[in-house]
Amino acid sequence: MDILTKQDLQQIASKGILEKQLYKQLDDFENGFPFLKIDSAATLGHGIISPTDAECEQYTSKWNAYKSEGHRITKFVPASGAASRMFKNMFAFLDASYDTPQTSFEKNFFTNIHSFAFYSALDEMCHKNSGMGVEKLLEAGNYKTVVRNMLEPIGMNYGQLPKGMLLFHSYADGARTPIEEHLVEAALYCNTNGESRVHFTVSHEHLPIFKSEVAKKVGKYAKKYQIHYEVTFSEQKPSTDTVAVNPDNTLFRNDDGTLLFRPGGHGALIENLNDLKADVVFIKNIDNVVPDRLKQDTVTYKAMLGGILISLQEQIFKYLRMLEKYTLSDKELQEMEHFLHHTLYCVPPEKGIGNNQKERKNYLYKKFNRPIRVCGMVRNVGEPGGGPFLAYNNDGTISLQILESSQIDKNNAASLRMFSEGTHFNPVDLACAIVDYKGVPFHLPSFVDKSTGFISSKSKNGRELKALELPGLWNGAMSDWNTVFVEVPLSTFNPVKTVNDLLREQHQ
Repeated sequence: MDILTKQDLQQIASKGILEKQLYKQLDDFENGFPFLKIDSAATLGHGIISPTDAECEQYTSKWNAYKSEGHRITKFVPASGAASRMFKNMFAFLDASYDTPQTSFEKNFFTNIHSFAFYSALDEMCHKNSGMGVEKLLEAGNYKTVVRNMLEPIGMNYGQLPKGMLLFHSYADGARTPIEEHLVEAALYCNTNGESRVHFTVSHEHLPIFKSEVAKKVGKYAKKYQIHYEVTFSEQKPSTDTVAVNPDNTLFRNDDGTLLFRPGGHGALIENLNDLKADVVFIKNIDNVVPDRLKQDTVTYKAMLGGILISLQEQIFKYLRMLEKYTLSDKELQEMEHFLHHTLYCVPPEKGIGNNQKERKNYLYKKFNRPIRVCGMVRNVGEPGGGPFLAYNNDGTISLQILESSQIDKNNAASLRMFSEGTHFNPVDLACAIVDYKGVPFHLPSFVDKSTGFISSKSKNGRELKALELPGLWNGAMSDWNTVFVEVPLSTFNPVKTVNDLLREQHQ
């Protein structure tokens, strides 16, 4: 095992990382993480519900009533990602040996360049830096000059800015960034008695520009929707960083001898979520936004998810109060067990939960007294990423989980078959209840399955390394939550993974 130097100990202490945490990370590199055992894919009628129109109306009414009662509702938006991956193809064009567009991606970009919401800003930047606008530059064959004005610091710097700061959608009164679209969404389904709360998680270097952008824009939407915004920010905590190792699992050291730490992935945000003072939190990625003309489905189904969440919470709270105070009849215990198994899809272990009242009550109390999440799921249309499954837990129970392909044993034919049979995809569309039946906030890190991390191969300055990611925020970080999956329409899922995705009809 690597011996930590005095300098190493000072370095990890400055991050708020304990020595035993670092050694645990080294053990994880050495031992790896177990694959998850799947029981089955979650499908409609088997782990995924699809409310009728009438039920959707009931849930929406339930949500609107809850909002009017003055509860603290927050929209939580992971927004630390840089836009560099969005422009991977255009960076490749800059490095290519040719100067005119050759690939279908490049041709699509330049053919439709006027359709991007950032076109006017790009044209202005080209005039400023190159003495002529986009049109003239393209006519002269200076395609790469246009791209440099878009991507590089001397221009719009889109290659380094966070995705939330890019101009996504065009409007008569000017183009909007994803930040602005999330502010509008919050006003439409996340407002409580004239108050709308939005929380962005951002990287340290981008915090000033995020704050500046919000300060410039928030008044416009506060006036438009007649509400007051409470916009807050947080950064991923240094204490959630993970150490990097060489391919042989020894500590990777920088040229100056210091240890290399990397962000622990979006799973680290469970700490940020835990710090929120909120009763209900909606979680949605920064790039999954649409223009106003398409927002109605988003608003409708967010309200539905919220209504389902509150309905579940009321029933669970009722059961917890009964479990706490009363000697229960066998019929009452059976009703609770049926709800746990068939509504929350928490299947008891094969060994059973005990026969006497005390054992049954203890099991039910433990399983009910957990955070709750209602997760929207869309039909799988080939997008890469995780999906809904029923999986085994460490205590022998089976429950609903969102799994990534890396958590599946590709050498296990049965697991691979079940993974391929998945009919739905996780769009990161969550409504979460994070206080208990006594109104006390749950300590969310206590519900993380720490055995569900990821190890990936990376490099730095041409040197190979292995990186450790914490259990994903909506994967292992919420493994021990009560979970319900709900089918939502594909129209609510419109991510922007490449710049050309902004040319899709949903973003025009």
